[in-house]
Amino acid sequence: MKQLDGKLLTTGMLAGLTAALLVLAANAQPSLSSFLYAASAMPILIAGLGWGNVAAIAAIVTAAALGSIAVSPLFAASMAIFTLLPAGWVSHLASLARPASEIGGPDHLIAWYPLSDILMHLCALIALAVMFLGVMIGYGPEFIRELVNAVMTAATAQEGAFQPTADDIAQIERLMLVLLPVVQGGMWVMMLTATYYFAMRIVTASGRAKRPREDMPSALRMNRNAMLIFLAGLLAAFVGGPIGLVGVTVCGTFGAGFLMAGFASLHLRTRGKDWRLPVLVLAYLSVLFLLPAFIILILGLADARRTVALTPAQKADTKSDNNETQD
Repeated sequence: MKQLDGKLLTTGMLAGLTAALLVLAANAQPSLSSFLYAASAMPILIAGLGWGNVAAIAAIVTAAALGSIAVSPLFAASMAIFTLLPAGWVSHLASLARPASEIGGPDHLIAWYPLSDILMHLCALIALAVMFLGVMIGYGPEFIRELVNAVMTAATAQEGAFQPTADDIAQIERLMLVLLPVVQGGMWVMMLTATYYFAMRIVTASGRAKRPREDMPSALRMNRNAMLIFLAGLLAAFVGGPIGLVGVTVCGTFGAGFLMAGFASLHLRTRGKDWRLPVLVLAYLSVLFLLPAFIILILGLADARRTVALTPAQKADTKSDNNETQD
């Protein structure tokens, strides 16, 4: 058990206050909402990675309470499910460590919870969050129909020559029904992963980090077990109905994980090559199209593995307030 003290609680409360202010700012600035929502995870991650679970829990509770007071309990619940809890859980997993000898490594080293497993957990949490949001707003064909009708009405009012046929509208509705959960889930996974990366850099620079800051091109991979979940989501997507929506949501979140792993693998494979920069720029620009993105995703699937960070035992005090031991 960690000893509760005022410093940890104060640090967590300040982090929670910062997170809540960022979320409220996102509501006030729709043009920057995605960036600010993702940034709201940063204080939770910094508190958890640098000060431990107590600070992270205090930050989550504080942010949720402020969101409930400032807006509504439902708003606070959404904020917690989409941002606060995933950030807190990721910081907890990143702080888990055990002797490397328990997994067949040297006695003098400490093994940290694999980054590949952390990414898999994040994909699963975001998939559940998107499903929760879908249930909350009644996501389905009727919801999409109303959304598309509103967009078409606005487009027709702005440009009178724009007169889509009923078949065109039906095709757009079918595409949007599948595309929205894929894009929302995938983008959120990538944004929170980027937030973790920058939070880790900040904590490392402050000198409070226990976990080493991994080299992302070699460490950012997906666990092989995630391939089974991705395949199950892909099969469910062809079922249709609510099961199909669950399937496409899983495909979106886990597909984003494999896509990032593919880019990390590409960065590693091109390291030290003279032609590295133009290839990477071309890859990032072409990923906007389906086929190049699919190739990068396949690269991530082909290089699925667990990556374990190791540090000398004297640098990883598992009894300190900033670290937990993996069961």
